[in-house]
Parts: sequence; structure tokens; C-alpha cells
Amino acid sequence: MTDLPVILITGASSGIGEATARRFAREGYRVVLTARRMDRLTALADQISSSGGQAIPIRADLARLEDIQLLVKSTLENYSQIDVLFNNAGFGRLSWLEQLDPQNDIQSQIQVNLLGVIQTTHAVLPGMIQRRKGHIVNMGSIASLIGTPTYTIYAASKFAVRGFSEALRREVGIYGISVSVIYPGGVATEFKSHTGVYRKTGMSTPKQIRLTSDQVAQVVWQVVQHPRRAVVFPWIFRLGVVMNALLPGVVDKIIEKRFVAIERES
Repeated sequence: MTDLPVILITGASSGIGEATARRFAREGYRVVLTARRMDRLTALADQISSSGGQAIPIRADLARLEDIQLLVKSTLENYSQIDVLFNNAGFGRLSWLEQLDPQNDIQSQIQVNLLGVIQTTHAVLPGMIQRRKGHIVNMGSIASLIGTPTYTIYAASKFAVRGFSEALRREVGIYGISVSVIYPGGVATEFKSHTGVYRKTGMSTPKQIRLTSDQVAQVVWQVVQHPRRAVVFPWIFRLGVVMNALLPGVVDKIIEKRFVAIERES
């Protein structure tokens, strides 16, 4: 069939992107997989195809505008449409701001986490407007809502994605296009292995509330089926968001005493 819906997933070579690709393929979507690791994309596309689904891998570096433009062009040449865009690609370099490398840590994070989202959406949007339908799902984070030490640049990129998504939603709703942002807590993915982070305190998301990639993929599926502006999960993080908004001074003192003072000790 040629009228099956199409989802374009960035950062599809592992973790949340891979799990989301598998989920949507099982539900009958044609899936476009993109990331920089072509070997992983090809293996995933082969697995989806062998299970009866349809998937194509397209290598793209979202820090390069020409790659994004070719990605969307190739997708439309293969499938003629894009029904859902899942802007999932992103990474974090977590350290004190003065210790971050200006190019590899600061500029690169903004380039991929924010500009990559904006430019990919910009390339996809004209087709959605023309068809008067579509759904853009942007990957946020609890770091989109609460700024914490060592997350300065990552939080900046994710706060910006939240603002971008809100403004875009109000621009394109008239065309029948939905814009959603998901805000998961800690997820068991490769994210931590790329952060370069070391904690004297050993602080991390407790295992009891740490999400799996499949759980996040399920939320993406639910949001596409029943569009919502935003989803914060697991629910316990909503308490932190409320406390941060209502009692920022208290949160400042707690974080300074229990985290920053310890981590900053020489």
C-alpha cells in the first residue's frame, strides 16, 4: 500500500529513536530512520523490513544544513509525504560552564539540540502545510523546565525547544498541524556515556523511576494518536516542576547545599 502514514525519526540509531521506530513500524507506519551511524540505521531498517514493516535509512548530520535538506528531499522522493516528524536527536555535555569546550561542547550542543530541530522542522513544514495535516513531536526534557548545575548548555537548548514549540504550535494549528513536546525524566539510554559527567555525590535518576526507551516510545505513540501540547513523565517530576516555579529560592538553597558545594570542593 502507498497510503500508509510516514514518520521521520531523527536520532534513530539507538535508544528512544530506535524504540520509536520499531513501535511505529509495528503500527503500520512507513519509517524513515536518520542519524550519523549508517551501519546501525541499516541494521534497524533490515530488522523492520524482515518483520513485515517498511523502513529506509538515510544518513544525516543535523549540524549540517545541507544534510537536513537532503534528508527531507530523499524522504519525499521515496515516500511522497511526511505525516509525523519526531525531532529526537540530541546530546549533552555536562560540566561547569567554564570547563566546557567552546566548540565541541557549547556550540555543538546548540547546533544539534536546537538548530537541528528548527532546521528539520523548517524543511518538513511546507509539505505539511500543503497537505493541511501533520504532527511535529519535539523531544524535550525535565531540563526544559528546571535548570540545574552542569546542565547550562543542555538546559538552554531544551528551554529553547520548548519556546520554539509553543510559538510554532500557535503558527501552524490553523493548517491542521499539531505540535507536541514530551518531557521525560531520566531514561536508560546511551545519553550518559556521552556526557563526560562525573559526580562526587553519585547523584542520578533513581532506578525506580528511570524510564526505558520503550516507555518513551509508547508516550510518543500516544501523543500522535491523541495530540497533546505537552507531556511530563513520570508523574512525580511534575511535583519538581511546580516546586521550582513556586519556590525557586528554596530550590536554589537545596541544590547549592546538597550538590554544588560538594561537587565544587577541590
